[in-house]
This record gives sequence, C-alpha cells and structure tokens, in this order.
Amino acid sequence: MCVAAATEAFAQDGSVVLNNQLQLGDVITGVTLNVEDASDEVAADVAATGNSLSGSVQNGSLDLSSSQTMNGNARATTTVVATGDTQGPVNMTTQARGNYLAAGAYGADVTIEANQVVGPTEVTATTALTNADARLLGGASMGSTAIANTTSVGGTGARVEGIVSQRSDAGVRSETFVASQYIPATGEVIAQSLGNAIAVSSTAASSQGLILRQRQAGDAVTANVSANSGNAWDLAGRARATANQSVLYNQGGSVVVTTDQSNLSQVRSATVVTAYDYGAATANAAGTGNEVSIGNNDRYVEIDNAQVNSGGVEVTSEFAGAYGYDVRVGAEATGNAVTGYACSECDGQMVITNDQTNSGPVSARATATIQGSARSVVTSATATGNTATFYVSRPGS
Repeated sequence: MCVAAATEAFAQDGSVVLNNQLQLGDVITGVTLNVEDASDEVAADVAATGNSLSGSVQNGSLDLSSSQTMNGNARATTTVVATGDTQGPVNMTTQARGNYLAAGAYGADVTIEANQVVGPTEVTATTALTNADARLLGGASMGSTAIANTTSVGGTGARVEGIVSQRSDAGVRSETFVASQYIPATGEVIAQSLGNAIAVSSTAASSQGLILRQRQAGDAVTANVSANSGNAWDLAGRARATANQSVLYNQGGSVVVTTDQSNLSQVRSATVVTAYDYGAATANAAGTGNEVSIGNNDRYVEIDNAQVNSGGVEVTSEFAGAYGYDVRVGAEATGNAVTGYACSECDGQMVITNDQTNSGPVSARATATIQGSARSVVTSATATGNTATFYVSRPGS
C-alpha cells in the first residue's frame, strides 16, 4: 500500500521542470495482517510520503528547479499476527518519508536546484510481528525506514551539477519489533532513520559539480530494533540512525563538491536481540550526526567539507541468550564522519578542505549475556567525535 500526497512524474528529453509542492495535512497509512498456517509467502509493502517528484532524461538535458515543503506528519505502520506454522518467508517493508525527489540522466546533463523542508512534525515508520508463538519456518525479513528529506540522482554518461538544500525540523523515528517461537531460517530485522539524505551515483564518463546543504533540527532521530525468538537458527537485528547523510559516487570524470552539514537533534540507535537457543545471532547498532562519503573512480576529486554536530549520539547494542553457537554484537557512534577517495590507476588527485566540529556527547555500548554456553562471542563498541578518511585506491578496492 502506498499513500503519496502531491505526486508528479516527468520523463522527457530536453526537459525544463519547475516543481512546487506543499503538503499541509498528515499522510498516514497502515496495514494489519492476521494469518494462520500460511503455506506461502506473507508480504506487505507499506509507504507514506508527503511530497514526491521523479523523472529522467535520455540523450538530452534536464533543468530541474524544485521546492517541496511538508508540514504534516508522515506515519506508516505494519502489524502482523501470525499463528500456527508460516511455511513461506515473511517479508515486510514499511517506509515513511516527508519529501522525496529522484532524477535520472542517461547520456544527458542534469542541472538541479532543489529545496526540501520538513516542519516541526513527526516522520515515523513501525513494523511489528506480535505473536510470541509464531513459527516462521521460511524465515523473515522485516524493515522500517523513516526519512524526512530524500534527494536521489543517478545517471550514466551524465554531467550532474547544481545545488541541493535540505532542512528538517521533524522528529524522525523507525522501529521494528519481532516476537516469535521458532525461526529455522534467516531472520533479518532492520530499522533505519535519516533526517536528510542525498545520494548521487553517476557512471561511464560522468562528472559531478554540486553544492549540498543539510540541516537537521528536530528533537530526535531514532532507530530501534527488538528481535526475539525462542529458537533461531540465524537471527540478526540492525539499527542505524543518521541526522544528515550525503553519499556520492562517480566514474569517468571529475568530482567537485561542497558539503555543509549541521545537526542539532539527538541521535539514538538501539538494537536488542534475544534467543534462548540459537545458531548465529547478530546485534548491530550505529548512529552518526553528520556523514559524507564521496568516491570517484577517476583522477580528480575536490571536496570542501564543513560539519557541525551539537546533538548527542547514543548507540546501544545487546544480545541475551542461553545455549547456542556464534554471537556478534557491535555498536558504533560518530559525531562527524567524512570519507573521500580517487582512483590510483588514473593518477588520482585529491584537493581536500575539511572542517569538523563536534560538541555533543558521543557514546557506544555493546552487551552480550550468555546464560548457558556458546562457541564464540565477539563484541565491539566504538565512539568517535570526528573522523576523516581520504585515500587513493584501485577501482573496485
């Protein structure tokens, strides 16, 4: 099920797109499934989006000017009550978004001027499997994603240039909960929350010249996972919360990018995994105030990066079980992070200006509790205020 307010799509050569979208009311969607002894797959795809615009151009050009404002709440919920034996896999995806913009270019140029704003509202996604007696014989993949602002640009043989500005004053929250008796297969339980997200990927003789600005100022960006089973063969819980994220990749030309990120929100990520009997169990949680990753499999990268994080980053990851084999528990918290790389076989060159300031508390805690026996238990916890990594590598490395 998909609920989207003020949605438009464009797909023309040589296009000029002037987009103005304003969503004032709430956008809410929900699905409840009651299944008993299901013999095949049980699946649901649930989404709530305030404003959405998507389009692409081939062998031409796209001049895109877009303004999107979301002043209502976006909520998406999925609830599953499974009784008896569920023979097939359980696949649940729940997404809540404030503003969404996607553009593609194939043998074409894209010039973008985009402004996305989410007011002091709530963007929440929740997925739950609630019957503790559930027997999920085909395994499970259940995920919740909440993002206030999203801009995604992709292309092949494309020149991508322009300015993207994002501001979120929203609380952004995702939660995924699973209670079960028996999972004799793979069980993946995931929650992801992002205040502002920008992704640009261009390949095959492409280049990028962009200015990216992101501001997250809501009360909190949180991701929570609780994955529980009496007997699980391979159970994993993964939670990730990030206030601002920009991820760029290019191949075949230069990349010149200015990034400017600021976060005031509390960032919290928590994962709890429990199983009395288990084969493999994984609990992982990560939280970041500001994150930038820029890679170019060509010779020239220029990055001017500024990041300020004053919101706290708190990450916890826990596992509790009795008898089993392999346990992995990890927690990673970071105030500001930037990564940049270029291609060594192309005589890669990098010009970097980096300014990072973190004034918020950053904490990570990983806990494993084994009441009986286990073959291996590996735990790790890392907390970092500012981290910057720049390198030149071979393509594919």
